[in-house]
Amino acid sequence: MGTDAGLIAEVIVDVPAKATDRPYDYRIPTELFTEVQIGSRVKVPFGPQKRIGYVVNIKERPAAGRLKSIQEVMDFAPPLTPELVQLGFFMANEYLCRTITALQSMIPAVLKGTYQKIVRLHPEAGRKEETLLSLSAKSLLVHLREQGECAWEDALRFAGVDASLLRQLSEEKWVVLEERVGDRVTKQKVIFVRPKKPEELANAAASLSARAVRQKEVLRFFEKRPREIALPDLLSELGVARSTVKTLVEAGFLEWEERELYRDPFAHRQFERTAPLPLTPEQYQAFASIVAPIRERCFRSILLHGVTGSGKTEIYLQAIAEVMQQGREAIVLVPEISLTPQMVDRFKSRFGDLVAVLHSGLSGGERYDEWRKIRLGKVKVAIGARSAIFAPFQNVGLIIIDEEHESSYKQEENPKYHARDVALWRAQHHGAALVLGSATPAVETVVSAQQGWHEWVQLKERVKGRPFPQMEIVDMREELRKGNRTMFSERLKEELLSCVNRGEQAVLFLNRRGFSTFVMCRECGEALVCPHCDISLTYHQTNRTVRCHYCGFAQRMPGACPHCQSKHIRHFGTGTQRVEEELARRFPGLRVIRMDVDTTSRKGAHERLLNAFGSGKADVLLGTQMIAKGLDFPQVTLVGVIAADSMLHLPDFRAAERTFQLLTQVSGRAGRHEKPGRVIIQTYSADHYSIERAVEHDSDGFYRQESIIRKQHGYPPFYGLFTLLLSHPDRVSLMRQGQEMARFLGKNLPKRTRLLGPVPAPIPRLKDRYRLQMLIKYPPLDEVTAEKCKICLRELEMRIDDGDLRFSIDRDGIVWERSFHENGHS
Repeated sequence: MGTDAGLIAEVIVDVPAKATDRPYDYRIPTELFTEVQIGSRVKVPFGPQKRIGYVVNIKERPAAGRLKSIQEVMDFAPPLTPELVQLGFFMANEYLCRTITALQSMIPAVLKGTYQKIVRLHPEAGRKEETLLSLSAKSLLVHLREQGECAWEDALRFAGVDASLLRQLSEEKWVVLEERVGDRVTKQKVIFVRPKKPEELANAAASLSARAVRQKEVLRFFEKRPREIALPDLLSELGVARSTVKTLVEAGFLEWEERELYRDPFAHRQFERTAPLPLTPEQYQAFASIVAPIRERCFRSILLHGVTGSGKTEIYLQAIAEVMQQGREAIVLVPEISLTPQMVDRFKSRFGDLVAVLHSGLSGGERYDEWRKIRLGKVKVAIGARSAIFAPFQNVGLIIIDEEHESSYKQEENPKYHARDVALWRAQHHGAALVLGSATPAVETVVSAQQGWHEWVQLKERVKGRPFPQMEIVDMREELRKGNRTMFSERLKEELLSCVNRGEQAVLFLNRRGFSTFVMCRECGEALVCPHCDISLTYHQTNRTVRCHYCGFAQRMPGACPHCQSKHIRHFGTGTQRVEEELARRFPGLRVIRMDVDTTSRKGAHERLLNAFGSGKADVLLGTQMIAKGLDFPQVTLVGVIAADSMLHLPDFRAAERTFQLLTQVSGRAGRHEKPGRVIIQTYSADHYSIERAVEHDSDGFYRQESIIRKQHGYPPFYGLFTLLLSHPDRVSLMRQGQEMARFLGKNLPKRTRLLGPVPAPIPRLKDRYRLQMLIKYPPLDEVTAEKCKICLRELEMRIDDGDLRFSIDRDGIVWERSFHENGHS
């Protein structure tokens, strides 16, 4: 091959090996010069195989030695921007994952499936003169007229046809280039029809023969409304055949054009345009703090600490309008459970089609189309859950993270990124404003603001001066002493009846789905446990099954104890299904809508249930965390928390913070409009500071007390944290390798660190794999020590030679698995 010169691409190749996590040089063939860009997905030879890779740099200098060439560019436009490529390197270093893993996390899942590029004949090709085309192009067009389409690879086999010629034919509307994922076309095509010369339609109709009745009908239609219409709509409205329209196009009276039509998940919805609302003096002050860096086009991080109902969303909307006036773009992150139809309505009603929405409720095709709108610059605002932080905008002016304290912003799989960190990096890169909004910010964010890392802006009043709901603690220990063994305190029963009798609505919150939290034998005391995980099974009344909320294992509820065969086996604890059943028994005629993972798993179920509640078809909305925030219903005047301490005693240093946040957020659903609200909190830990501070609306007091406890016990933000999780199907092998790793770390970690473990993980066995955990603590803001820890951990990972051992590293990780919080086990 000789020495290669010219353009060379540095490519990160998708190879499942730690040793290959670096860029490799490949020669860019002359015919691909215009195709290969930074961020392009390419196919390259790697060893005996063809592999997918990402171009991360292009060099013009000659390279020594023999270089293999890039074989194919996979996409018509690079899925990653140069900025996102840089971000990939940052994430790989920060979260100790492979670079290819970081890069792949930023593109839609649909692009990772079976992928094909297609060349089709353009609808206008039949009406164009071919005299100026090359022989190569003409031979390809003849083939397309016969076959309709062909694969990109087949088109390139025609003599004289290369990628640049195909792109030129596409720009000149001879061919259409299209991407297909699997068997489904990922882009929808629609033909639009319009009159060629509207003023000549009457003459055209007169020139047709008397027998051309349907053709005359089409021309008269366009006389009345001489604007374009989609062909399917025209055929449907007039009841004519496609051939009728085609004849008029060939006669030169009409013209048609095929266009890409994005699937719009909100096409069935009408959004009434809204105007900006007047801001209160407090809101205006917050708005001014946000738009100052936007106007100066400089980076600034702002903590918008606003009580529930203080109008944070309106501030976001007006700040986004400011960004759009500058021709820049905005990214808005909301937790998945807050990405409700109400939230989407507010953004779509203000900015219309300039908004792309990205969330898991969309189909793969819908997500892909929304992502492409962003990539091609057709929208200016992206709103979505965690992964929307990777929206491929190129001129970002504002990033908003609403409910920034939410644990769902932390990714559990590699790369284990936190959206807040990625947002900070992108905002700095673009010179954009970063807004962290919450009524209950994370302790880490509050401490950072106290240290001057964020500008701290507070909204202490609700819109229109509405009072906070009255919050009341009911000590369930007292209820037990009085002989009340039901799940409803006398106080909650009384308030619920009163609320419904007034024609108002209530929200009941429980942090557990299912009917009960565990099933136990009263004879031998054994609980039913998942055979694959060390977790108790949850009873579901609907189909009388017991299920594992981790691996999905399910079986029929046994009639006898599997351990001692006793018939005295029953379910304990309280889940949403059981509360629903109890409500029906104790309050006959009460209309209840239950919202949990089980009732909202179908597409559109979330929206349908909320709409039903909003339109007054139910008295009570009963649910898990998904109803705790983001909902705004005028008739809701009562919120009841069934078991406020269900998360309080989990082995997690964030347990008190989570409890405080959840109680504050769920209480914010009451009395958001004219009618005053009331909140009843049932708990067995009435004197715990997180519950007391939530009831007193005393966030300053809570953060003070929580900071003291965190500092005493050495947890973030006062210490940095690496969490190491090891898993293996063999317990003995896992224990041995865990001890070896601990010895290596003990010898090689920097002096200012502290190693804890190995100990069994909070869930010691999951999906038939045993698990161990280690923690490394290091001084906060000591990036030198943190970097030394990373080097040590990478070396440790390279030493692993057991294919069955899985090893994951989480920076500032959550000790207790997040899904445990969401399912509410205890």
